[in-house]
Amino acid sequence: MQLGLNLGYWGAGMDGDNLAVAQEADRLGYAVCWAAEAYGSDAATVLSWVAAQTESIDVGSAIFQIPARQPAMTAMTAATLDTLSGGRFRLGLGVSGPQVSEGWYGVRFDKPLARTREYVEIVRKAMTRERLSYEGEHWTLPLPGGPGKPLKLTVHPQREHIPLYIAAIGPKNLEQTGEIADGALLIFPAAEHLEETTLTHLRAGREKAGKTLDGFDVCPTLPLAVGDDKDVAALADTFRPYTALYVGGMGSAKQNFYNKLAQRMGYEREAAEIQEKYLSGDKQGAAAAIPQDLIDKTTLLGSVDRIADRMKAYAEAGVTTLSLAPAGFTLQERLASLRAGTEALERAGLA
Repeated sequence: MQLGLNLGYWGAGMDGDNLAVAQEADRLGYAVCWAAEAYGSDAATVLSWVAAQTESIDVGSAIFQIPARQPAMTAMTAATLDTLSGGRFRLGLGVSGPQVSEGWYGVRFDKPLARTREYVEIVRKAMTRERLSYEGEHWTLPLPGGPGKPLKLTVHPQREHIPLYIAAIGPKNLEQTGEIADGALLIFPAAEHLEETTLTHLRAGREKAGKTLDGFDVCPTLPLAVGDDKDVAALADTFRPYTALYVGGMGSAKQNFYNKLAQRMGYEREAAEIQEKYLSGDKQGAAAAIPQDLIDKTTLLGSVDRIADRMKAYAEAGVTTLSLAPAGFTLQERLASLRAGTEALERAGLA
């Protein structure tokens, strides 16, 4: 199992340190550094900045939002980043959620699976550098009856095949991801529930494509907080606002993928309470309603030995790249967390 680093959203308050964190991950041999986007900083600019000042670590979008870009533009960006980084780019895609898609981009959040499939097909075709034509339900290239003609990408990517990942949570999206992608970007994964919540659906998709999970990258992001095992409860409290935001406030009352995931892990009553409190404006109450067990199962907390045990559980469950989001109020704390991640991987016998 490899380690990755997830820098999250630029503008979250620790931007001045993020480059140093990425460079330390590069020095430690981390496999990939991911950057996210929502409705603030864009991931492509951040990844360009990181790639220019690192040597061997891959850089990946987690994610480029599908409603934010036409698929041909995403192919251009992917080809450019792969060329500039010397073949170190990984393309992660996702549909985002209804609030961002419709409120920020003005794109209806309808038929997300069909849109994703078409989007991936167009991106892949464009990056082969053949002339681009496509007829689908959501995109037609070139537009009929106009002056447009099939064009081909003028940039030569460093590699013939750029790894393509999809952020997936729900069963149908996971199955399609297994069918059409090279990897899955996961959030709030519990090793104890990974088979029934995730892998069984990915495996079904791979079987549709005549493939197995061999070579498919199962890549969850887990927050990491290092400390004494006696202080696990306090460490868990660090991530209460984060968990409450996703389980309680992402999407809408009817369409929150993270809330549904918590329900599938057995937290039906708790997930409903967290969402009710969060959407009513009681964010502190929502955070307090989160069971410590839910946080503990979906983060890495405690001593290096405890984290090593959890890493071993994830590897045995089927994770192939474990991306860490190191917590810390200072740069030194975040760097220490990165080093602890490497040490834990070694103690688990996974390095």
